[in-house]
Amino acid sequence: MKQIDVAVGVLIDADGRVLLARRPDHLHQGGKLEFPGGKVEAGEALGAALKREFLEEVNVHLTVPDNIKPWLSITHDYGDKQVRLLVVKLADFHGEPHGNEGQEVFWLHFDALKAEEFPAANIEIIERLRTAS
Repeated sequence: MKQIDVAVGVLIDADGRVLLARRPDHLHQGGKLEFPGGKVEAGEALGAALKREFLEEVNVHLTVPDNIKPWLSITHDYGDKQVRLLVVKLADFHGEPHGNEGQEVFWLHFDALKAEEFPAANIEIIERLRTAS
């Protein structure tokens, strides 16, 4: 099974909240919450993928170097799909987030994150955020 690299941005605002979106129902893991991001295209740098995905999905401009390294890397096998999440913590952005694809987008504090509302691959991100904050 082919592994899909996914750039995941944990965008933290000045109030210590993280930006979340609800996955559209028709997508894999539809209805679950997610940290914005998306598939890294062939030959694309992680920072470039994050900038592209955040602008496309939630209308946010990120300031991040293309050659940024992941804060966390998580490999997860869903059975029908294997993903490698390349997770980056972010704070430098401009723009007011909104769902460009009609998805719900909102800010939430770390302590309000509920693991059962996220795809299984995201649980380690939530655990790390709680221990790091």
